[in-house]
Amino acid sequence: MAAPMDSVESPEGEGSAGRRASGVELSVPSDPAAPAPLCPHGPTLLFVKVSQGKEETRKFYACSACRDRKDCNFFQWEDEKLSEARLAAREAHNQRWQPPLSRAQCIERYLSFIQLPLTQRKFCRSCQQLLLPVDWGEHGEHQLLSDISITQLRRPSQLLYPLENKKTHAQYLFAERSCQFLAGLLATLGFRRVLCVGTPRLHEQIRLAAPGEKSNTKSLLLDIDFRYSQFYLEDSFCRYNMFNHHFFDGKAALEVCRTFLQEEEGEGVIMVTDPPFGGLVEPLAITFKKLIAMWKEGQSQDDSQKELPIFWIFPYFFESRICHFFPSFHMLDYQVDYDNHTLYKHGKTGRKQSPVRIFTNIPPNKIILPTEEGYRFCSLCQRYVSLENQHCMHCNSCTSKDGRKWSHCFLCKKCVKPSWIHCSTCNRCTLPDHSCAGPRDGCFICGALDHKRSNCPNIGTFKRANKAVRRQKQRKSNKIKTKPLKDNP
Repeated sequence: MAAPMDSVESPEGEGSAGRRASGVELSVPSDPAAPAPLCPHGPTLLFVKVSQGKEETRKFYACSACRDRKDCNFFQWEDEKLSEARLAAREAHNQRWQPPLSRAQCIERYLSFIQLPLTQRKFCRSCQQLLLPVDWGEHGEHQLLSDISITQLRRPSQLLYPLENKKTHAQYLFAERSCQFLAGLLATLGFRRVLCVGTPRLHEQIRLAAPGEKSNTKSLLLDIDFRYSQFYLEDSFCRYNMFNHHFFDGKAALEVCRTFLQEEEGEGVIMVTDPPFGGLVEPLAITFKKLIAMWKEGQSQDDSQKELPIFWIFPYFFESRICHFFPSFHMLDYQVDYDNHTLYKHGKTGRKQSPVRIFTNIPPNKIILPTEEGYRFCSLCQRYVSLENQHCMHCNSCTSKDGRKWSHCFLCKKCVKPSWIHCSTCNRCTLPDHSCAGPRDGCFICGALDHKRSNCPNIGTFKRANKAVRRQKQRKSNKIKTKPLKDNP
């Protein structure tokens, strides 16, 4: 499940880890022992605004899961004192935003549903809910699906509408190609249990088996989408917020996860996660380290140096940030693509290809990528790479990150994207039309300081103008290509 960024191209200045411009960053509370205030998505996170690398003095709490305050309007200054009346109103608000059914009620309804004859099994597409016969009267005018089979119940991601608000819980589900590849790879590597953090379709794929057979691999899904509670028992699904390590069903759900990780003394388990791409890397890293610590509790002292195997699926241009928190991780060339996203597709080139990769602490020489999909083994790097990823003798590595052939810059002493040039003013390689003045505050379109580019009232005009310029350049380029050569006099 992934909420994409507004662009699939990497931000300008990629690779300059630690350089901060304008934005919001995670902060450490003044009193780490004090509990964070709650919003409908669990404990909030403490943030601080950063402008040109300088932090503002006043910090604030905001929702961990939603980037847009229209979706969750929680806001509280760190040093703000709230009255009892406001605290009571907040608690009531949080309760109103909880799912209509408890986890126990969902399980009870599911067990009753599967006992029904096929002709009485109905699903309301309007309400995204499995219906029992007593519910039919309330949904008479709704869009209903009838004769819901056990096979359909085992593939809930195909019954449910994907959530498509990309600033909150957007769900871009793995394409069948990527899903089958991941499930097959995990089986080949010998994993018997998979902790699926935000990967509902992989969870389904692992649990599927031929009729009459039982899958040898177990899977536990942790996901914030409460609708999956209708389809799984306690040992298969926990409603979970990966940005704050919050189990919505409390200690019972936490213990389900702990037991799953520590089974067989922690052997044979891997975590696979596909976080929303718009989320900050730091809170995700903090959460994943808590899951790692939970797994380590079941290890003997002799195994203290072992690592929990992880597949973290994320865009390639976050490599430096991910490796900052997990130095043992490396990035695979495999392009992960999604069913319901027009851009994130395997096999396309340039800006239209999928930028999504797999970051893992599993040695790359153990991971075989499919040659029929355009991957080859580099004997010098001892890993599989895309066909276009050529080995650079100067870097002693296959350096491309995005599927194109990169060029070596002798001034920067590294390979860079083919579209980048070396700027003598900035003393680094960057886009040809970059601003040497560097990042600035406010809107990049109109220059106003009270909003960002995404909220600019002139963004439509800006995009149309850019498109017209690109079309004009393309026409000019085509004319040059097709212009006949004159005979020599």
